[in-house]
Amino acid sequence: MKKTGAFLLRYALEQIGVTHTFGIPGVHTTEIYDELNKSEQITPVLVTHEGGGAFMADGVSRTSDSIGTLVIVPAAGTTHAMSGMGEAFLDGIPMLVISGGTRRDSGRSYQLHQMDLRELVKGVTKGYYLIEQHADIIPTIYEAYRLAISGEPGPVFVEIPVEFQLFQGEVPKLAVWESKSSNDRVDMGLVKEAVDMLIKAKKPCIYVGWGAVDASVFSMSIADELGAAVSTTLQGLSAMPANHPLHTGVGFGPSAVPAGQKAFAGCDCLLAVGVRFAELATASYGIQVPENLIHLDINPAVFDKNYPTKIAIEGDAQVVLKAIWEELSQRNEPKREYDELKAIIQREKQKYFASWTQSPLNDLVSPGFFFRSLRQQLPDDTFVVVDDGKHTFLTAELFPVHKARHFISPTDFNCMGYCIPAAIGVKLKHPDKHVVAIVGDGAFLMTGMELLTATAYELGIMVFVFHDGELGQISQFQKIPLNRKTCTLIGKLKVEGVATATGAAFLPLNNDSEIDETISKAMQISQKGQAVLIDVNIDYTRKTMLTKGVIKTNLARFPLSEKLRFLARALKRHLLG
Repeated sequence: MKKTGAFLLRYALEQIGVTHTFGIPGVHTTEIYDELNKSEQITPVLVTHEGGGAFMADGVSRTSDSIGTLVIVPAAGTTHAMSGMGEAFLDGIPMLVISGGTRRDSGRSYQLHQMDLRELVKGVTKGYYLIEQHADIIPTIYEAYRLAISGEPGPVFVEIPVEFQLFQGEVPKLAVWESKSSNDRVDMGLVKEAVDMLIKAKKPCIYVGWGAVDASVFSMSIADELGAAVSTTLQGLSAMPANHPLHTGVGFGPSAVPAGQKAFAGCDCLLAVGVRFAELATASYGIQVPENLIHLDINPAVFDKNYPTKIAIEGDAQVVLKAIWEELSQRNEPKREYDELKAIIQREKQKYFASWTQSPLNDLVSPGFFFRSLRQQLPDDTFVVVDDGKHTFLTAELFPVHKARHFISPTDFNCMGYCIPAAIGVKLKHPDKHVVAIVGDGAFLMTGMELLTATAYELGIMVFVFHDGELGQISQFQKIPLNRKTCTLIGKLKVEGVATATGAAFLPLNNDSEIDETISKAMQISQKGQAVLIDVNIDYTRKTMLTKGVIKTNLARFPLSEKLRFLARALKRHLLG
């Protein structure tokens, strides 16, 4: 049979379950978009910037079984999208990137958008494929999809030169997608060794990341059996329900909240699952990891990178943790009591949160009162999306997340501008759920115009802009040692003007007395299908534990002479100005 490449692509995307594509049509993708418009399954979504489209695709992948998919033009469309591709690559998020390509059959050089896309994207993708004949399109899409979702997931790039989209070509058949069974093999010898080590430990603890986000039932069961405190990475915040009595919060080092620091004190065996001990997760490598480290991950390349392991087990977290739980259950060891540990965690959580809600403010919005009201008013199945900034760590410390995959954040790539487009992607996949975006004013300026996309598709997301007129996290990092704020003060921003420009509703939130009513109004508006933009006059005076801990940790690693120089400079500047 003869089919155009555009038709074959649409067919293949439908077969693998794609429901939305994101991008901006161009001369190298016009035929693809025409085909997507015919699909009863796929909605092609027009974005305002391909970078925003990539973050939307990321939001789809992080919160659903569908793979986030881009359809972009080569060159400029590709470079615009690379921020989102880079985020997905470093955070382990599957993504399928379909790019048009310049003609290979014309014999011409210096065509519009003509670049070596393979070289351009190789640092932010798991793989690149170039279509060279019509018959390759369907099997290539299937292979790219498998690569994107297998092992440690990530983005995969497929370039389809425009002549294949435009013209018909011979294909033997329309192959049907067949999923292959995953590799569930586990090294039971290592599992038994791990269980031996956990049982012998006086104070075992558990540390889970995004790789364990779908394995919380086993994490909780093992924690209950061992009486082990559980902390998470920032990206893996939702991998353990915050209302579980053994959950402590993000991290367990000097940058962790007090519950994490005290519950993990004296830990002599750490079970780390789906974590990479990266800089952000460890607060600049400030955590103290015990000698008995059991590290589980689907990607063996992460083992022994920053902390040496005693036992390293390669495999999917659900599979390996299930094996550990079953082996632990068969040992018939007496279940450890953890009433005292539970009491410590509960007491420290309550004390820490209470310290953020001591007295309401008349001129600013207190983070503690804001997050308390947000948690009280929102159902547990609300999706919360954050960006990169001070608000990120405030949310992590003060907003309890109770369901897996219901908190998403840019992490190792740590790209500002993630939040609003990612929230749009989440809402497209979960139209009946509340989706809350919490973003700093600096990050809001990067992709805030994507609210136009939310309006066009009647997506009632709630966007809370923490507005302080600064790049809050970095300005605090500058202020403490330097007593200067260089290039971190933002120009005067009228958030209401952006709401007007994009068709979003607007609500000001000026002080603590307005919090409950404003959040309630935002929920009512959003449920009618209108995006709502809330300008939060946030109080950023108090530092998060991460801010304080990271500065302390990094200073401690300086050579003595440099440490003294930095301290002397900071003292002089704070005294003399």
